Amino acid sequence: MEVTTATTIDATTTSMLEAATTFAELGLAPPILAALDELGYQTPTPIQKQAIPLVLAGRDLMAQAQTGTGKTAAFALPLLQKMIPHANTSASPARHPVRALVLAPTRELALQVHDSVLAYRKHLSLRSSVVFGGVDMKPQEAELRAGVEILVATPGRLLDHAGSRVAQLAQVQFLVLDEADRMLDMGFLPDLKRILNLLPSQRQTLLFSATFDDSIVGLARSFLRNPLKVEVARRNTAAETVEQVMHKVREDDKLDALVRVVNARDIAQALVFTRTKICADKLGRRLQKRGVPTAIIHGDKAQLERLAALDGFKQGKVRLLVATDIAARGIDIAELPCVFNYELPYSPEDYVHRIGRTGRAGASGLAVSLVAPDEERLLAGIERFIKREFTAAPLPTLAPPAPVVTEVADATSAAVSAPAARGRRRGEPVCALLLPPVRPAEAPASPIPTDSP
Repeated sequence: MEVTTATTIDATTTSMLEAATTFAELGLAPPILAALDELGYQTPTPIQKQAIPLVLAGRDLMAQAQTGTGKTAAFALPLLQKMIPHANTSASPARHPVRALVLAPTRELALQVHDSVLAYRKHLSLRSSVVFGGVDMKPQEAELRAGVEILVATPGRLLDHAGSRVAQLAQVQFLVLDEADRMLDMGFLPDLKRILNLLPSQRQTLLFSATFDDSIVGLARSFLRNPLKVEVARRNTAAETVEQVMHKVREDDKLDALVRVVNARDIAQALVFTRTKICADKLGRRLQKRGVPTAIIHGDKAQLERLAALDGFKQGKVRLLVATDIAARGIDIAELPCVFNYELPYSPEDYVHRIGRTGRAGASGLAVSLVAPDEERLLAGIERFIKREFTAAPLPTLAPPAPVVTEVADATSAAVSAPAARGRRRGEPVCALLLPPVRPAEAPASPIPTDSP
């Protein structure tokens, strides 16, 4: 199955596809519309407007969409719609074969996608499950044996289940490759080819990626059949809602610079990216020693540790989440205000993925890069990739602390100017122990200490 080129949607067709202003106008069924209404989804995003009609029409699709643009719904909603004829309440596993397979590069992204599928299928008699590595296989095996129509999986764990004949893929009608560029970066191409050989040749395949390059086109040639190409952003560009700021600092000064920016801009929460797990651990420990609520997430962390870190971040208990690129895939924090590039990534594509964690779904965001002298080459590569030159900005100046006016002084002054008490000369100072208790005014949240531990 090969395709020499993908057909790009022209401007006229794009305008027609984007004419829909509601999900009902996209032709979705009432049970799906009811679930969307309960989630508060009112207006489809551009990628949803363009992709949903094409998926419903049965076309293979290459879709470029930034993280946070609603791409999960862009493929999940039409696939659920197309599986409604197969919905049933039978207890027999044979009535619930895997019909839709969604492949994701990381555990976090797989969980995120499945959470969305659960919400969208709330009023449908369809089953779904998610499988990924790092946890016990037995609970996953039990769900697969009971039968599921929608399976979200990481490639390695799916092959484990397929090898033990627990995951039966002979009836798959729909295949989705989510964040395909990341799967290639992580070396999943051999696994993808093995999975492809387990699937029926007659199927609908959807490929979603934040960036398009030659490797993605090569993947499309192998996996897709005469696909349509949809782009909701210019090629290899970052989200326009993200303010991108660059500070040049020495490597040894990066921690103090990070703390200074967080305090000066009063950043409530931020995702802090490092290139390596070693740096993530070191930075996380140093921030924790300063009393900053910090969690660390990378590939060497146990699955339960990673989930606990993400939950703490989402609940606001963690102020800074230090992460590597791979571990951060699938992190979806609503209205995340800021992302830090504590270290620039080796791959310019990773820069686009990183800053795509903020400024999601049209919201504004901030991306701050701390660039050391030995990272100039990486910075130049990013500038070429996104076709933008950065101007180094000076580090923000911390405002001097406001003078604290206590009630003790006021009370003392009042006592001095008050008429003399019996047995005391007029104007004689009053002992502070005899004054009424002081109730200090509420102070703002404590800034991060700037002194080195």
